[in-house]
Amino acid sequence: MKIEGEAKLLRIFIGESDKIGGVSVHEKIVVESRKAGLAGATVYRGIMGYGGNSRIHTTKILTLSKDLPLVIEIVDQVEKIENFIPVITEIFENAKCGGLITLEKAEIITYSYNK
Repeated sequence: MKIEGEAKLLRIFIGESDKIGGVSVHEKIVVESRKAGLAGATVYRGIMGYGGNSRIHTTKILTLSKDLPLVIEIVDQVEKIENFIPVITEIFENAKCGGLITLEKAEIITYSYNK
């Protein structure tokens, strides 16, 4: 697969404790992005943050949170990313969890992988 040029960066903000059935929402999103043939996905775990309810989640030892913020980033061609957004929306609805989805313009300089 060779991807170059104009692309989109899809960024999804969720909580670590968000689940759909017995599966973490972040895991479900990554698995579904792979099934959709997207170029790749990465999950980042935050050390502190808050969302729509303004409750702070942190790694501080006295207030150790089991719901740290997670960010999932996926970069691919515009059409493929736009087609994947309804999948994420459906996951949010089925999990009954909140989240934030952002979309940014990106330019792929190099996309390589081991053969």
